[in-house]
Amino acid sequence: MLSAIVRRLLQTVVVVLVMSALVFAGLYMVGDPVLMLASPEATDAQREQIRQALGLHLPLWQQYGLFLAKAFQLDFGASFLTGESAMRLILERMPATLELATLAMLMSVLIGVPLGIYAGLRPDSVGARGIMTGSVLGFSLPNFWVGLMLIMLFAVMLGWLPAGGRGPVEAYGPIELSVFNWEGFKSLILPASTIATAKCALIIRVTRAATRECLPQDYIKFARAKGLREKRVLGVHLLKNIMIPIVTIGGLEYGQVFAFAVVTETVFTWPGMGKLLIDSIITLDRPVVVAYLMLTVVFLALLNLIVDIGYTVLDPRVRLEGSS
Repeated sequence: MLSAIVRRLLQTVVVVLVMSALVFAGLYMVGDPVLMLASPEATDAQREQIRQALGLHLPLWQQYGLFLAKAFQLDFGASFLTGESAMRLILERMPATLELATLAMLMSVLIGVPLGIYAGLRPDSVGARGIMTGSVLGFSLPNFWVGLMLIMLFAVMLGWLPAGGRGPVEAYGPIELSVFNWEGFKSLILPASTIATAKCALIIRVTRAATRECLPQDYIKFARAKGLREKRVLGVHLLKNIMIPIVTIGGLEYGQVFAFAVVTETVFTWPGMGKLLIDSIITLDRPVVVAYLMLTVVFLALLNLIVDIGYTVLDPRVRLEGSS
């Protein structure tokens, strides 16, 4: 098991290094930031001074080495607009995105797994057909439309929930969260439900397929032949074996929500990283975009590592493979 974790960790480091090179090539080799920072009336000497301050006069390999050295220190430069540290701006917005992504995926798993198991156990029932039809709708409806409909129903017509914003937050050390405050939690329900609509549909379909695949297996038949209660057969023997595809999809989708919750955060004016990214792209605030991309790369790589470690807990064959 330890060797498998070490191997995955080395792969994670390689992935982060490759992606850092791609980020550097895409954002530091394409275009000239001096044209953005220098005024149109600036002289050639002033432009050259800016170029030397940014290190753009150095060879490319030295620029990349300087970029990596600063990246290990979480230094991606200052925002062109505010003058603050780009990483600091990202980290200030990260808790809002994390709690939104976490609640959305929790809702998806807690709703999608039981419905998927039911649909897999009784595939020809009316309830199962209704569940699968609902999952198709969840896939088909665009996020922004779902968000607008939820706002119209629960915020405008019924007035139960706020239409946007994050609401009051509470500080837990350096982190500010709204999920543990009732008014803040109410502001979180609609955007999380918007994201959970599509993710829950995916979890339902994956769980149903895994359930249909596991039911004919010998270990399920043997457990029933021993006279075990159906709850134990489903809750232990079936659930543990269908968790691997669920963990895979859940981990990947959690990373996707963390990195690309841009549309939902824009619709609900949620002050997360996605909305900051859109604002930075519009204003060509390159340091903030670079900091966002690198943080996202590291987060996704670590998330995939955690998912791989989860395999070793769920599937003994992975542990045997690692020990060999």
